[in-house]
Amino acid sequence: MDDYLKYWSIQYSIHMKGAYIVQMKLKSERSKLFIKGLIRDKYYFLMLIPVIAYYIIFCYAPMYGAVVAFKDYNIFAGISSSPWAGFYNFRRIFSTIDFYTVLRNTLMLNVLSLIAGFPGPIILALLLNELKYLPFKKKIQTVLYLPHFISWIVIANIFIPMLSPGTGVINLFIKSLGFQTVNFLSNETAWVFTYIILNIWKGIGWGAIIYISAISSIDKNLYEAATIDGAGKWKQCLNITLPGISSTIIVHLILRLGKLMEIGFEAPFVLGNSLVSEVSEVISTYVYRIGLLAADISRSTAIGLFQSVVNLFILFFANYLARRISDDAIY
Repeated sequence: MDDYLKYWSIQYSIHMKGAYIVQMKLKSERSKLFIKGLIRDKYYFLMLIPVIAYYIIFCYAPMYGAVVAFKDYNIFAGISSSPWAGFYNFRRIFSTIDFYTVLRNTLMLNVLSLIAGFPGPIILALLLNELKYLPFKKKIQTVLYLPHFISWIVIANIFIPMLSPGTGVINLFIKSLGFQTVNFLSNETAWVFTYIILNIWKGIGWGAIIYISAISSIDKNLYEAATIDGAGKWKQCLNITLPGISSTIIVHLILRLGKLMEIGFEAPFVLGNSLVSEVSEVISTYVYRIGLLAADISRSTAIGLFQSVVNLFILFFANYLARRISDDAIY
């Protein structure tokens, strides 16, 4: 029995040594291939340096500032010398009624914008795909992309006079139809409607680009075969185009869901006012108010950290659901 165990222990040792040698050889080969690829594509890797530097400087390095959320931050002492406060700043956040108001407003505006605005770029991409006259198609696309590049300050200066209840063009038109004028920017319900419509108008053209690219990658032979079989445009859209871009739609939806707690600062700030602050005050404007105006850096950082963590959990959960429902997900 002892000889039997000794024999198998020797065989096991030989096997392990052989596996270790093979593993080391594989690592050596991989290292050589990596070095060869690095030398061969050295100029491509050099082009990556500015991108990597950007993310390190502006995305990863500032993450150190998140510790301010756990400190009683003193601007003169700096981050490292400020005393630790534990979860005191988070307790201050959750004990304030204003925080729940801005949290509700942020989620409400994002959810309504998602429901009303998410199908828009998809529908626009499907419509643009049907335009066959290329010069006209390019002009239409240019006009639709343009609002994305216009600052919210400019948009506010254009639309606030237009929405004026007394002299605004839109209200004059409504009045000419025999209806009462609408206080678009001083009535809470009308303000939410105006905010969503302007966001859709600003982003629909730019958002359609990714879907137009996805549609262009669909095999054209599928459309020819469907036409021969007698399928019209509507049937082709339902059975070829939408299934062909479904993975793009799902990934884009997951990314949008991962930003439910995040909202831009400019639009609520320039369109909002004291009359509609109950619906226009969101997390970004609240952080601006308590962080810069009230100089409460610790509490504003805690809110930002809370916002990022919740977004991360929503992103993971949305990706999990997408993976369970279909094979399309971010990872």
